[in-house]
Amino acid sequence: MCGIVGIVGRAPVAERLLDALKRLEYRGYDSAGIATLEEGVLVRRRAPGKLRNLEALIAAEPLEGTSGIGHTRWATHGAPTERNAHPHVAGPVAVVHNGIIENFRPLKDELIAGGAVFESDTDTEVIAHLIAATLKAGATPREAVASTLSRLRGAFALAILIEGEDDLLIGARRGSPLAVGIGDGEMFLGSDAIALAPFTDRIIYLEEGDWAVLHRAGYEIFDASGKPAKRAVTVLRTNALLVEKGNYRHFMEKEIHEQPDVLSRTLAHYLDFGTGTARPPGDGKIDFAALPRLSITACGTANYAGLVGKYWFEQLARLPVDIDVASEFRYREAPLTPGGLALFISQSGETADTLASLRYCREGGQTIASIVNVPTSTIARESDLAIPTLAGPEIGVASTKAFTCQLAVLASLAVAAGRARGHLDVAAEQALVAALGEVPRLVSDALALEGTIEAIARRLHRVSDVLYLGRGIAYPIALEGALKLKELSYIHAEGYAAGELKHGPIALIDEDVPVVVIAPFDRLFEKTASNMQEVAARGGRIVLITDQKGLEHAGITPAEVILMPEMPEAIMPIVYTVPIQLLAYYMAVANGTDVDQPRNLAKSVTVE
Repeated sequence: MCGIVGIVGRAPVAERLLDALKRLEYRGYDSAGIATLEEGVLVRRRAPGKLRNLEALIAAEPLEGTSGIGHTRWATHGAPTERNAHPHVAGPVAVVHNGIIENFRPLKDELIAGGAVFESDTDTEVIAHLIAATLKAGATPREAVASTLSRLRGAFALAILIEGEDDLLIGARRGSPLAVGIGDGEMFLGSDAIALAPFTDRIIYLEEGDWAVLHRAGYEIFDASGKPAKRAVTVLRTNALLVEKGNYRHFMEKEIHEQPDVLSRTLAHYLDFGTGTARPPGDGKIDFAALPRLSITACGTANYAGLVGKYWFEQLARLPVDIDVASEFRYREAPLTPGGLALFISQSGETADTLASLRYCREGGQTIASIVNVPTSTIARESDLAIPTLAGPEIGVASTKAFTCQLAVLASLAVAAGRARGHLDVAAEQALVAALGEVPRLVSDALALEGTIEAIARRLHRVSDVLYLGRGIAYPIALEGALKLKELSYIHAEGYAAGELKHGPIALIDEDVPVVVIAPFDRLFEKTASNMQEVAARGGRIVLITDQKGLEHAGITPAEVILMPEMPEAIMPIVYTVPIQLLAYYMAVANGTDVDQPRNLAKSVTVE
């Protein structure tokens, strides 16, 4: 979740760019840089490490330009060095970028064949070269950016400067957030409103696929098809900037939509997309090859993340896994395998039952690792290795982006474990890393189904009971779907393994009980399809979440369909989480419940 800021100003902008980047430090970063236009010529300063290093460099070598862009980077493709720091420059073009360009390899090969010379290891540099090549062919800056955007695959936010265009700043977003700030004779771009707060209180939140052309005197916004678009201007409440909902009705809605961005950030922290490898956690503090057993302990949603992790670790690394609800594990006095690793998952890092279980394992001689969203939390401090999720602040009580980031971490760890234990060869590791690199884009595609899901929710919201079914790695997502619906809408819901349908839950099936079936077209699909037949035969109202092939082979006509993009089986749990979040959210909205603070629930459970 890199930080982006841009200014088309009336006076030198370097100091304000630095100030804005400081306000984005909470997002995390490992290098930083700024570029400005000085008399129409690009000049940049970049430094690895903290912003103070960049600040010192600019103090020694000032930047005087009145238009500029700045960036704080989380390394994805290439090490966190000066040469890989943003902004990246190719000819007359400077670019800062948040996200992952999935198809950068073929684009880079094409550009090199055309004579381009690359200076970094990043995916971002291809964007600058593409724009530069299109400009060289005679396109206008606007045309060059539009052409380049049409060729990029992935999730991204961009800010672009072009030499000789002192009164021009272009921004674009797909998957990652970007906001436009309206000033007095100047304009701004920022990753979020916090970056722009000192400069303006008038903000436009760009929508998915939007791109914006900024001049000192004003702005133009275009949608994903290139047509002019009007977007609402939001006046910020300056006393609430740190918890600003933007143009969303609820924090939960905002946090659902932040997932492409935070997933990019989290995955980039644990995977090297340039080499197609998973980084060993904690610089090798965990020796996966020597582990006899892994135990995972968590509560609620985090426990379901752990259950998905069990499938991944056992399938990809052949590592035996035990998983427990922390509130039970702490009391059953479980025997612990000598030399084992105990992994604890907690969004807050303060969950009382999870912390007590951690201390039990500590006394039992286990190595302690924790996946947490708050690196200063008690669980993190008491662990041998704290593994951050990098989801950023999550205000909604019902976890959304923290859950998918937990899944992203677990998937990355499972790939690292599989390679370390010799179960994955180099090609398999690279294929899995490439698949995980597609997650932010696929999550954006899933978010595009929001209108369909809202309509389904409005047709269902008055029901009293809902069943969720999933088989294999989809089973924990069924459990999570049922939990989300209960938490938010107060509708009774239960999640089951699809194969358990005939062992009891089938007694509940009638025309009044919707059955949400999570069934991508995978190696287990035919068995799940048989369970759907059983539901259909009893008049059940099936809500099928599947892909095109799954719909074609379902053998029934579902009452409702949420048609997902096709994807590798390994990443399905992360992406298929999005529609179950949106379904629960919109059913709760239709029922008028308090979405962000459901009754009787707390964000962090610090008592038994």
